Amino acid sequence: MTLEEAQKKVDGWIKTIGVRYFNELTNTALLMEEVGEVARIMARRYGEQSYKDSDNGKELADELADVLWIVLCLANQTGIDLTEALEKNFAKKTQRDATRHHNNDKLKY
Repeated sequence: MTLEEAQKKVDGWIKTIGVRYFNELTNTALLMEEVGEVARIMARRYGEQSYKDSDNGKELADELADVLWIVLCLANQTGIDLTEALEKNFAKKTQRDATRHHNNDKLKY
């Protein structure tokens, strides 16, 4: 699925099953909540934090999909074409970082 298709699919779901979009501020708060759930899994799986019983059944893929869902909602609500935005972002990073990372001693093996 492309980003464009994903944006359209989320929009269709929201308008039929979800009734309407939550407002932008609510979706931003929900995004922070979902990013926190990703952070919780990462801290337990890859960091030093131990699991709790309440962590059972939490899947990183599902939580990342929740983050993407809300990003798609926010893009739709604010009129952003994420395909175009991502292409511009790649161009910006490529120009800015063309040699930066290659010259970073911290990244060398």
